[in-house]
Amino acid sequence: MTMNLGPLFEPFELKSLTLANRVAMAPMTRNFSPNNVPGDDVVDYYRRRAEGGVGLLITEGTTVNHAAANGYPNVPAFHGTEALAGWKKVVDAVHEAGGKIFPQLWHVGAVRKEGVEPEPNVPGYSPSGLFAPGKPNGRAMSKGDIDDVVKAFADAAQDAKAIGFDGVEIHGAHGYLIDQFFWEGTNQREDEYGGSMANRQRFAIEIIEAVRERVGPDFPIMLRFSQWKQQDYDARLVDSPEQLEAFLKPLAEAGVDIFHASTRRFWEPEFEGSNLNLAGWTQKLTGIPTMSVGSVGLTDDFISGTFASKQESVEQSGIDELVERMNNREFELIAVGRALLQDPEWLVKVKDGRLDDVKPFARKSLTKLY
Repeated sequence: MTMNLGPLFEPFELKSLTLANRVAMAPMTRNFSPNNVPGDDVVDYYRRRAEGGVGLLITEGTTVNHAAANGYPNVPAFHGTEALAGWKKVVDAVHEAGGKIFPQLWHVGAVRKEGVEPEPNVPGYSPSGLFAPGKPNGRAMSKGDIDDVVKAFADAAQDAKAIGFDGVEIHGAHGYLIDQFFWEGTNQREDEYGGSMANRQRFAIEIIEAVRERVGPDFPIMLRFSQWKQQDYDARLVDSPEQLEAFLKPLAEAGVDIFHASTRRFWEPEFEGSNLNLAGWTQKLTGIPTMSVGSVGLTDDFISGTFASKQESVEQSGIDELVERMNNREFELIAVGRALLQDPEWLVKVKDGRLDDVKPFARKSLTKLY
């Protein structure tokens, strides 16, 4: 029996981007790229999700060309001849399967610790040399460092367009570098990049503007942002719709085409007095298409279900509320993470009503690509 999934299977168009449906694969770090180069197994991994009908694939985080951008082993780079050639194979495979794909451009900031590849002696770089409030790590960035990282993001976006990607996502969430500038707890600078929220946004705005200049007006730019941080799940950048609007508007004016509002559970309201989640408020306040995310098809959230719990599997949950929210046009797009990591055919099975055939997420699926 086919389920009524409403707008999930409506096409989506924005600038040069046309998607067959409103479902995206969320970016998920996989650590399967030795020497920071995506190989044929990575190509097959993304191709299978496109063959499974997902409209837009967002790659795992890919590091820009800065010595301190990476914080984890076997994470793919988005610079250098070999890595870009590997990504070109991914793009071609996804397009041949009928999908579209964005790379997620990433700098981990103070999450990096010395000893991590590709240059073990390089420390973490961040606004104020803080991993979390009161927890120093690495070095505070100079204006020259900031300029170097802005250029690295722009270079990566230009390369993404050159090798055929359909847009780019800038990772500004989860306590990584851009978010460390946003977050007052890790941004204690006293120059034009610290203090007020307007100043703390300056770094992200410079990146967005530099990317836009390189890719032109019609190439989509998506920004992922979050309230929560890996350092503090309860952290908040804003506490009201008014503060959120003040945060979002300058980013939109800088060139963001799609906001990817990252939450751990898509059904949770963002502010008291309204059922809207973070994505719903973002789209309402900006009028810009917004992507929601957070435990779609699962009954547990990403962090506790995957990393903080010894639970071996996570049960599937219904998506009736998701369909209702999208019918209400609270947000235009929805990203799905672990459900697609576990089962490349998840979307087809859900569309056909074959929920009993969906493979429930299990932690062991993190240990290989399939």
